[in-house]
Order: sequence, then C-alpha cells, then structure tokens
Amino acid sequence: MMKSVFGILMACTLAFSLAACGQAANSQTTAESRVQETTEIAVQEDARTQMESQTEQVKSQTEGQEEPATASGETDTAEDSADTQLAENDSNILIAYFSWSGNTEEMASYIQEQTGGDLWEIEPLNPYPTDYNETGDVAEKERDDNARPEIADLPEDLSQYDRILVGYPIWWHTAPMIIGTFLENYDLTGVDIYPFTQSASMNAEQFENSMDFVRENAPGANVHDGLFAHATDTEEIDGYLAENGLAE
Repeated sequence: MMKSVFGILMACTLAFSLAACGQAANSQTTAESRVQETTEIAVQEDARTQMESQTEQVKSQTEGQEEPATASGETDTAEDSADTQLAENDSNILIAYFSWSGNTEEMASYIQEQTGGDLWEIEPLNPYPTDYNETGDVAEKERDDNARPEIADLPEDLSQYDRILVGYPIWWHTAPMIIGTFLENYDLTGVDIYPFTQSASMNAEQFENSMDFVRENAPGANVHDGLFAHATDTEEIDGYLAENGLAE
C-alpha cells in the first residue's frame, strides 16, 4: 500500500516538473521572439529616420538653386549677346577680327592690349572645316562666287566706334569673303578703318588685293594703310599703332 502511494506521489512530481519545464521553455521562446521583434522594429525605425534625414538634406540643397535654362528662354544663359558685350564698354576703338588658325587672333589680342579697345571675333554662322585643304576649297569657291557668308551673333549697332581695326588672314590672294559680310552690314561713313593681316607667304601683292577688297566694301569709310606683319612681330605692330595714334 505504501509503495502504491509513493509511486503515485513520484508520478505527480514528475508530471509537475515536466509541465514546469515546458512553461519555462515557452517563456524563453516568447521572450526571444519579443527581443527579435523589438530589434527589427528598431532597425526599421532607424532606416526610416536616415531616409527622412537624407530627403531633407537633398531638399535643402536644391531649394536655393536656379531653375535650368529652357528652350523657351525663360531663364538667363551664361553668355550675353554681342550687342550686350560691346555696350558694356565705352571705348571708341573696336578690334574686329576673323581667325581660322589662330594667328590673326593672336595678333588681334596683342593689339587690344596696346590700344585698350574692345575685342570682337567675327565668327561664321556655319563654321569652316577643320581640315586645311577642305577649308581652302570652301574659301576658293566663296571668292569665285563673291559670296557673303553669314556671321553668327552680328552686332546690330557699331555707332559708338569711330575707329575700327579689322583683322583677317590672306585667303586665296585676298581677304576672306566674310570680311565683306562684316563691312557691308554697317554704314561706316566717316569711320576710320585700319586693316591688319598676316599670311604664310607674306606676299605684298596679295595684301594690296585685300586692301582693295576692304575699300570696295566700306564705301564712305576712311580706310587707312593697313598693317601687314607676322603675328609675333610685336615691334612692327607697335610701330603701326604709334604711327596711327592708336596706342594707349
């Protein structure tokens, strides 16, 4: 009888222990799940905070920026027109030049430094080829046709200038036809014109041909004897400017 009672007590004790272990295991599992869930929530909250911070930063950086230029021209562009550029200065001397290889540009820049005049490049609306031979072919045809190539951003008014130095290379024994375009576009009556040019051959006859071309296309202007010198011959350039009262 005592053995039976003892057996029952042991069975009850074992059952109670197993139940307690099960509850402890379940409690541990539940606690681990809650920790994992809390961690995931924290990570999500941190990611959302970072995203919101980045969004605010980008917004702050872009609020002060100007709208990009549009095709309709609603916003200003970085480049001003030729009229605006020339109007900003009060010089009565203009150095207008056309250059293909850069030699005439070098010459014009030096003249600008010595005279303090305004510098403006005569640029064709349709650029010439970069190949020497191809450009020569185009230039020859323009000369034969007595063409007048269009000029990009041609100033509407040059009335503030009473002295204009016109620079160009020698092309096919005369001035490039685009010089005719420039001169014919304005009433240059009474304006003093000073041609300056250079060439590889430095042929005097070709220089005189170019001078005749300038005179023909600037009727009424006072076309002075021109400057024919290498772009690097600063002594010759200085002498010409001093002789004509153009140096500062």
